[in-house]
Amino acid sequence: MKAKKYFISSYCHISENTISVNGRNLYHGEHPDFNSLAKSAYRHFDTEYPKFFKMDRLSKLAFLAAEVLLKNETAASAREQQMAIVLCNRASSLDTDRRHWESIEDPDNYYPSPAVFVYTLPNICIGEISIRHKLHSENSFFIFDEFNPSHLFHYANGLLDAQKAEKVLCGWVDVDGPDYKAFLYVVQEEGSLAHGIEEITRLF
Repeated sequence: MKAKKYFISSYCHISENTISVNGRNLYHGEHPDFNSLAKSAYRHFDTEYPKFFKMDRLSKLAFLAAEVLLKNETAASAREQQMAIVLCNRASSLDTDRRHWESIEDPDNYYPSPAVFVYTLPNICIGEISIRHKLHSENSFFIFDEFNPSHLFHYANGLLDAQKAEKVLCGWVDVDGPDYKAFLYVVQEEGSLAHGIEEITRLF
């Protein structure tokens, strides 16, 4: 049986103070750190989601990337539940783990914060995206030493071939200290770019 072909319908990047969709810059500013960028971009895109400010940095990064990318992808509410999410990164939730450790390492100043602890798993960012966009399909988060387009390609195709989703939101979302990068893309049966390992690598 001939393998079915899928396409990348849209993609988004966030890095170095710039947010772009399909290669077109939507926002750029001079910010000293990611938190400043996140707050400014949230206002720039007229986002209304107060919980955003309680998120850890990894979830804010994933949320922003999904927010600008999925505005048109999930327009039809009847189909919203049919988008799966497959993300990966290098640092897991280490950025937040450090904050949690700082709150418990001193026995004389032991004050763990539940608001921080809840984000000490990398897949929590998937939950934030799912809540925002009303997604109830399959989801997975993987940790790799480096970006792994082959894994994302085969995993997304597997979900679509098995009809566990009509679309798959894939990509890389990584925050570690001052460094941050998001690359998300949507795979489905229609689109302008062929879904393949070389194309995913090129876009990344």
